[in-house]
Amino acid sequence: MSHEHIVRSYEQELQRLGQQIADMGRLAASLLEAALDALERGDLALADEIRTRDAEVDALEREIGEAALRALALRQPMAVDLRNVVSAVKISSDLERIGDLAKNAAKHAHAIGNGAAARVMPRIARLGGLVRDHLLEVIEAYQERDAARALAVWRSDEEVDDRFHGVFRELLTYMMEDPRTIGAGTHLLFVAKNVERIGDHTANIAETVHYLVKGESPLESRPKGEDTAYTVVEPPSR
Repeated sequence: MSHEHIVRSYEQELQRLGQQIADMGRLAASLLEAALDALERGDLALADEIRTRDAEVDALEREIGEAALRALALRQPMAVDLRNVVSAVKISSDLERIGDLAKNAAKHAHAIGNGAAARVMPRIARLGGLVRDHLLEVIEAYQERDAARALAVWRSDEEVDDRFHGVFRELLTYMMEDPRTIGAGTHLLFVAKNVERIGDHTANIAETVHYLVKGESPLESRPKGEDTAYTVVEPPSR
């Protein structure tokens, strides 16, 4: 096998790895969009379908991991090529977690009714739409190796945090004013927190893209929104 053929084959492997990341990112974004749609419309069938679609995200992560291991073992990449492989593994891990969080959010469709607290769902959906747009933007930044676009997404995590805290306060107000909304309100808090965590993973991806292009993480500290007095923690899914 000629050296030229080996080099071309290796380049094709890296290109395929990049395409798998892009496909996985767009699939994860579509899962988030579907989960929010299911929750807003009370579409229980769609909410249940998301569990099946999340398996596709998991399968892509496994494929990317296997391809990365092959590249490391057989090609022993250096410099930019090594960053390509390592970044693909890191990004796929964040995307897999995004898929899980979208699935977890969709599970709450069965418990959310049409009470006062449920009227906050459109605001959560708008928050989710912002996070989805950021995710699609950072996937394009990855494909185009655009560090500036990735950095803009990274900085935008502060806006996601601030919007989440606004939803948090509104839901707490509903629950304090009318105890009958506590059940639905609690589930919506979990949904909002899942969306905010997806924003965090999107910012992680943006940081990885910056590292891939520039060879270093952003020098500034990641901007964060205001702190709340409470932390919403949901038990891991089984």
